[in-house]
Amino acid sequence: MMKAMGRLALEGGPKTIDSPLPTIRNASGRTIGDEELKRVQRVLESGNLAYIYGQTVSEFESSFARLTGVDHAVAVSSGTAALHTALVYLNPDPGDEIIVSPITDMGSVIPILYQQAVPVFVDVDDFNQNLDPNLLESAISERTRAIMVTHIFGSPADMDPIMEIARRHNLVVIEDCAQAHLTEYRGKIVGTIGDLGCFSFQQSKHITTGDGGMVIAREDNRFERPLRLCFDKGWPREKPGRDHRFLAPNYHMTELQAAVGLAQMGKYSSVISARRDAAEELDRRLSGETGITPVGTLPGCKQTYFYYCFRLDLSRFRVDGCRFVSALRAEGLECELGYPGPIPLYLYPMIRDKKTFGSSGWPFTSPAARQQWEYPAGLCPVAEQACRETVVLPWNERLERHHIALVAEAILKVCKAYREGCA
Repeated sequence: MMKAMGRLALEGGPKTIDSPLPTIRNASGRTIGDEELKRVQRVLESGNLAYIYGQTVSEFESSFARLTGVDHAVAVSSGTAALHTALVYLNPDPGDEIIVSPITDMGSVIPILYQQAVPVFVDVDDFNQNLDPNLLESAISERTRAIMVTHIFGSPADMDPIMEIARRHNLVVIEDCAQAHLTEYRGKIVGTIGDLGCFSFQQSKHITTGDGGMVIAREDNRFERPLRLCFDKGWPREKPGRDHRFLAPNYHMTELQAAVGLAQMGKYSSVISARRDAAEELDRRLSGETGITPVGTLPGCKQTYFYYCFRLDLSRFRVDGCRFVSALRAEGLECELGYPGPIPLYLYPMIRDKKTFGSSGWPFTSPAARQQWEYPAGLCPVAEQACRETVVLPWNERLERHHIALVAEAILKVCKAYREGCA
């Protein structure tokens, strides 16, 4: 029998965390203050809130380009919009294929489908849950146009072999850096290694404009269309009158969002340092604990901790991942099982059941595709197991040492309880 004080909250014991931890949902977990207010006020007083007539979005773009060391940056309305802008720039033919990870947000796949291209899921590396370079070449066909690399959880994918394969097969590399702001891969900032880098400034990200995104590139007009026109209805606004050179969406960022973004950029260093410090503290407190291992970061790389994630060795516990996470939640610790959930992306109904354009099932069933595409369970076994065994903790820059002590206490309490009686 467990002592009363050791009894899980799920089973009637006291909660470990009885008051809310800092969260990205409000000011407790976000670094937003006078700088943002002053910049927003200036935009409001100008009377112009729109990208088309203002200068603040342009200033935000220029600042982000300087920070990342690229020549071109365009601000858009979301991270999903950033990836869609990149796909509009690439301009694949219907039925062309884009390689993508099964462990990413649905926002990585939606732009592929809107461009009538087909997502080809390649399994992940068990160590860091990013695309496994060893599996890429077997997924490349005559219809493959690009590899979309998601740097998941703030940890970089192994870009050197990915880039070598892409160059050998003349493929474009789009880096999805929504969760990896200023993450470093062997001295390079992710997003600057491939052909295009895409960022999100949604509420939960390292810096935020509420919603918003950015696309960066070292060169423009590579596919006979300017990157800037790819989020702006194909409209070259520098010339008088209207013109629409190709099909493109309207993904403008507002001047208000950009004003917040400019203030936020000055906080990158402190925000990332605080996230790393908190993660290192939790690593220390969990070190040596049987049955749990932090999701890895490649040697020579710097993680920026969008989430803090650890893997369960379920053979060490007498419960499954769902029960383990339920117990943590009952202790007052916000967390999820797996990312993008307990199943990888292709097992969600939109993809699995082809819930796309009416009842057509396009582009999965399009005659332009080289085959009729199906995404069965077992397609990416490493990803499927990772989703069942990974505990995902939301992370932010306002988590202090005493908060981390409570987080660790909750995790260790659940580990102890569920290891008892386990062979």
